[in-house]
Amino acid sequence: MSELISEIEGIYAVWLREAKIYVREKERLISSVISPLLWIFAFGAGVGSTVNVISGYSYQVFIYPGIAVMAVLFTSLFYGVYIIWDRKLDFLKEVLVAPVSRASVFAGKMLGGATDAMMQGIFLLIIGLFIKVPLTPLVLIQAFLMLLLISIAMVSIGLVIGANLNSPEGFGLVINFVMWPMFFFSGALFPVGNLPSWLEKATYVNPLTYGVDAMRGIILGINHFPIYYDAAIMFLFALLAMGVGILSFRRM
Repeated sequence: MSELISEIEGIYAVWLREAKIYVREKERLISSVISPLLWIFAFGAGVGSTVNVISGYSYQVFIYPGIAVMAVLFTSLFYGVYIIWDRKLDFLKEVLVAPVSRASVFAGKMLGGATDAMMQGIFLLIIGLFIKVPLTPLVLIQAFLMLLLISIAMVSIGLVIGANLNSPEGFGLVINFVMWPMFFFSGALFPVGNLPSWLEKATYVNPLTYGVDAMRGIILGINHFPIYYDAAIMFLFALLAMGVGILSFRRM
């Protein structure tokens, strides 16, 4: 029992450290919300002026669930770079020799990153109230939980990449090869029905597709797959990503 309490305290300590850093670095919040706002108001309104209504919604509203997922995706994946900086500052060495398991260290880091990402998610959900997105209290709760699941999976992927690289420059290069294909092939900007064969295959093998589809189904009632199927895929992917993340931390 004492070992379990020690592990929980270790997870909490790592999470608290990450949360405090996030609160102190307010520019991270500001910079991370600018891009989603540009996609919604500039890209959404601009393309929306030339695109017909999709399933009864304007294009700006149609892409809103995908942009909310995008905000969480970008913040979550880029969070992995802090592992590299912690290693360079020798903070990670001190944490890894602490009397807690590597799994607990990973869990604390993952929860810290998910907390950061969900701050962006909450901000985007609030923005939705001002652009005529049909958000009820129940929809907000369901959307929050789905974004949380997505953030856990994507933070884990970011930590895996960060744990296996040694420089921020290398991390930036690799993360761009991961982040942009995941976003563009997720259906965030277009319906996933009636796609060309090659694009359909790329979309269906992308786990983020199911997160976007679930969010669009929850918020707008437009989903290509059953929401429980989307949630199950994201849950399994999150478990896989966390498992790989724990193994990566054990090898550090």
